[in-house]
Amino acid sequence: MEFQNLVKRAIAIRKLYSEKERNLFGSSWTSEEIALGFVGDVGDLAKLIVAENGKRNISNSKEKLKHELSDCLWSIIVLADQHGIDLEKAFLNTMDDIEKHVTES
Repeated sequence: MEFQNLVKRAIAIRKLYSEKERNLFGSSWTSEEIALGFVGDVGDLAKLIVAENGKRNISNSKEKLKHELSDCLWSIIVLADQHGIDLEKAFLNTMDDIEKHVTES
């Protein structure tokens, strides 16, 4: 799947969440609230990585890791969209910068 199709899917899911949040809470989450949710997801991700490396017991950790990595990617895509950032372009530019830094003597 092309990256822009992933972005479209993530944004479509965010719109569904936004409608649900408005119905439940009267307003949808702000980017700050989404970022805080992302921080929680990163914490869960870290625990699953520890489990995958044999230092923590979490049942079905590989499947949970797949889910959590996808959750984190979703949050990053949504936050980029909310802040008007072309994530694909930013990622490629960042990789170019890192590659240049790493390969310079």
